[in-house]
Amino acid sequence: MSDARTRSAEFCRRFQLDLPILLAPMAGACPPALSIAVAKAGGAGACGALLMQPHEIAAWADAVRAQTERPFQINLWIPDPAPERDAAHESQVRDFLGKWGPPVPPAAGDAAPLDFAAQSEAMLAARPAFVSSIMGLYSPEFVERLKAAGIAWFATATTVAEAKAAASAGADVIVAQGMEAGGHRGCFDASRAETSLSGLFALLPAIIDAVQVPVVATGGIADARGIAAALTLGASAVQIGTGFLRCPEAGIHSAWAEGIAEATPEKTMLTRAFSGRAGRSLATEYAIAAAAPGAPAPAPYPVQRGLTATMRKHALETGDLQRMQAWAGQAAALARAEPAEELTRALWQDAQRLLP
Repeated sequence: MSDARTRSAEFCRRFQLDLPILLAPMAGACPPALSIAVAKAGGAGACGALLMQPHEIAAWADAVRAQTERPFQINLWIPDPAPERDAAHESQVRDFLGKWGPPVPPAAGDAAPLDFAAQSEAMLAARPAFVSSIMGLYSPEFVERLKAAGIAWFATATTVAEAKAAASAGADVIVAQGMEAGGHRGCFDASRAETSLSGLFALLPAIIDAVQVPVVATGGIADARGIAAALTLGASAVQIGTGFLRCPEAGIHSAWAEGIAEATPEKTMLTRAFSGRAGRSLATEYAIAAAAPGAPAPAPYPVQRGLTATMRKHALETGDLQRMQAWAGQAAALARAEPAEELTRALWQDAQRLLP
């Protein structure tokens, strides 16, 4: 294995970066300004396109390219099968949520995912330097089209088995996601998200030993120490999400940003209470109550996301962190409220001093 500096330099040359730091694609928290700032520092921007219509994906890419020619990624979830509906259970969830916000309309759970095929076409048309996947793998046909267009595929994996499957399917890079990561768990099998929990620094070398493609480390990395440690363990680059959320360019609610600043690792938790898919958030009063004995189990994704929409909207309008969808990784408190371009450069400068 090459040393950390050589390995990261090779990765940067291949993907036209100046430093091996990627912005994590966070749906709803990746405005163009944040990607532009990270890219201008020499890293790679990112778009979490899960909630975006095709024209919004195109507009996001145009906005970034208007300010920088640096590379960026666009990410999509691989869709789950249609959920099984249970009207009686959903009624119980609506009643529970009504205690945390305005009454939930009876049809709120009917919210459907956006058209994945149309989003995929828009992503391809946007011609990012690379696309990334989470929750599964792109189809062989789509991977062929990516290759033909010269677009690299970064596949998120939470286990060694997932990483091997992604590499066999043609992934150019594996993004190893530790259970420390904020936001949604990338497990291919949604039912295993709370039981298949590997910390990044155990998962990372295991995946590196199992595949022949570069590996990017993500989850619980928010400062120079985490970057240097991941590269020393064999990663070619790192991907940072929560660590950028306090930057002004992220544009998140101030209550969320303040909550991140105070979040020790034990003040985050895995929860399905917002979307129906397991993700790591701040341990807010709502998230804790939703996991308590007697609370109705969350509905499946995306039904739960629809059911919680009223509460989440009201929480943002009132600035109530305790009911807000506030994703956060276990290293949240290391995030710094600094301009993202300056922060990206500082992180890499400090990390280099720690590398052998």
